[in-house]
Amino acid sequence: MLLGPPGAGKGTQARALATLWGIPQVSSGDLLRTVVREDSELGREAASYMDRGQLVPDDLVLKLIDERLRKKDAHKGFILDGFPRNVTQAEALASGLDRYNLKLDKVVAVIVPDEEIVKRISGRRTCAKCNAMYHVAFEPPKTPGVCDKCGGELYQREDDAEETVRERLKVYAGETRPLLDYYGQLGLLDQIDGVGRTDEVEKRILSAVNGVAKQ
Repeated sequence: MLLGPPGAGKGTQARALATLWGIPQVSSGDLLRTVVREDSELGREAASYMDRGQLVPDDLVLKLIDERLRKKDAHKGFILDGFPRNVTQAEALASGLDRYNLKLDKVVAVIVPDEEIVKRISGRRTCAKCNAMYHVAFEPPKTPGVCDKCGGELYQREDDAEETVRERLKVYAGETRPLLDYYGQLGLLDQIDGVGRTDEVEKRILSAVNGVAKQ
């Protein structure tokens, strides 16, 4: 499991580890964005929370996660990315894993200062046509405001706006950060510095995992 504030790079690291170990990345954020794109009743309900930078209710998220973990590709293992988001979800996850006779091997918290998070997320820009991602400071397009791939217009998603990012960080501090104590008391937690190049952070995570890597 990878824990950390929004924008800490959990998704990038989870994808790399999933490829390395041949197991799926299970991201609550990806699952939620999928149902939002489907514009179902469930998706519209989720979007009403996400657009305000608030957490989606536990019962909705837990339903999505449970369905995902029951799929065949997750039977030999998985990497949880961005879930659980609070202690209640963590306790529900533990009960769910018990039903499948599974357990967590390791929990790694990626630690990044708030101001670095604001800089990372508020600089993101998304193509309105092809959904390609850019960053005004770290990965700018060749022409400002224009997608390199399709020429579409770049825009800032509502949940990437600075005001929303700061609200998300407040929610993280109140709801998710207590998980560090929760998993620390279970002896599962390691904390690593999430500032630096992607490959540097990956090495820190692998060092923290220390032999738990899947064969």
